[in-house]
Amino acid sequence: MKGTVGELGEFGLIRELTSRLTTTPAVRVGPGDDAAVVAAPDRRVVASTDILLEGRHFRRDWSTAYDVGRKAAAQNLADIAAMGAVPTALLLGLVVPAELPVTWPSELMDGLRDECQVAGASVVGGDVVRGDTIMVSITALGDLRNQEPVTRAGAQPGDLVAVTGWLGWSAAGYAILSRGFRSPRAFVEAHRRPEPPYHAGPAAAALGATAMCDVSDGLIADLGHIAEASKVRIDVRSGAIDIPTQMNDIGQAVGVDPLQWVLTGGEDHAIVATFPPDAKLPARWKVIGEVLNPSALPQVTVDGAPWTSKGGWDHFADIES
Repeated sequence: MKGTVGELGEFGLIRELTSRLTTTPAVRVGPGDDAAVVAAPDRRVVASTDILLEGRHFRRDWSTAYDVGRKAAAQNLADIAAMGAVPTALLLGLVVPAELPVTWPSELMDGLRDECQVAGASVVGGDVVRGDTIMVSITALGDLRNQEPVTRAGAQPGDLVAVTGWLGWSAAGYAILSRGFRSPRAFVEAHRRPEPPYHAGPAAAALGATAMCDVSDGLIADLGHIAEASKVRIDVRSGAIDIPTQMNDIGQAVGVDPLQWVLTGGEDHAIVATFPPDAKLPARWKVIGEVLNPSALPQVTVDGAPWTSKGGWDHFADIES
């Protein structure tokens, strides 16, 4: 598709974007009407929303539109999975400049569609608006399938802390890109297109998870959300976390302790959960710590001591700390 968004017009752009979509049985009414209709057999809907702003959350010289679509969908669908729910649908709000080539939103939609297919969901509608800066707003929906949601508030002293998915890969990829490099490719791709373990969320709920969260702000920050909501302390054993040799090599090259990326990097969208001490966890779950009674120490400690290095994501900070 040649030309710009402005040349195509609002309704032409909508037709172009919706023509690229697929559907699932959960979608009763898809794009093209006043609103979508998505089946909710559980009679409860899990919902999450997020915004990606060009220059703040993505750069077009680092990521393709397809990459941005995959990432935008992944970070929202991961929130659904982290509640123990199955993703079902996604809604898109898109702000684009009139001079933007039509290929960019088209490829963005391809990325959204393909990531939804990985999670078993569909893009079911949205809106497009003209603006000076590209902004991608996502709302994701999910179904609990008659299970109770796993919130951040259920961790109990004595519980195990376990994680599944990658930790620190996106942060390592960011470090590579920010220094003008494009390899090692696996880490760069992890930053551009995170791969959340969607099925692990509902599986964790079935395994008896007492609290759960996806790792979007950094492991320590997100465990801090669980500790605060549950009124407990969580201690992480750094030696229990696997750090790939290649990540160590990258850290040595850029002068960063890779443990910093693992503990504070965020944006990998791994899933971290707490489980009763007698839980039988599959091999995909790695036990990395325990839940303790609250104390005068910070709510999250590493090897029994406060983690003094900065890290974690704050949208209102000047930079990623």
